[in-house]
Amino acid sequence: MVVGAVFTGLRLEGVLSAKVRRDGANATSTLLQLVAGSRFSSHIQVVLLQGIAFAGFNVIDLPKLHAELGVPVIAVTRKHPNLEAVRQALISHVPAGKRKWSLIEKLGPMEPVGDVFVQRVGISLDTVSALVQRLAVNSVLPEPLRTAHIIAGGITLGESRHRA
Repeated sequence: MVVGAVFTGLRLEGVLSAKVRRDGANATSTLLQLVAGSRFSSHIQVVLLQGIAFAGFNVIDLPKLHAELGVPVIAVTRKHPNLEAVRQALISHVPAGKRKWSLIEKLGPMEPVGDVFVQRVGISLDTVSALVQRLAVNSVLPEPLRTAHIIAGGITLGESRHRA
């Protein structure tokens, strides 16, 4: 399950959810339908993602998401991933792994912003830095990502756990 938290500033305005296939190839199309088809679509100014892949290795095409939604897209992670290990796992164990790796590779290296790392499309690094600084009030993650993580845990596990 994928859960999105729609925020205006630091105020939660709504929640979106959908399902994607584990190690599948439908994360991008699912996100497009979820965001563009929501009642919040005309208000969305930026899409924040917790990482570039959902449900294992269902890799999101950030440039496509940006082009079709017409808003900046930012993938945020707490830690810099071991990209060589990711490449090896994708190519040797995941269906369509080479195509998925090319989506990751096209974005270039992750960039440090405060205490997180980002990959971005359609937005400057300075603007991302200001956005993360403004929204990271209760953790190193921006509040919309932290909130979505807590909600997803509650839905899928019956209660939220771990730090968000």
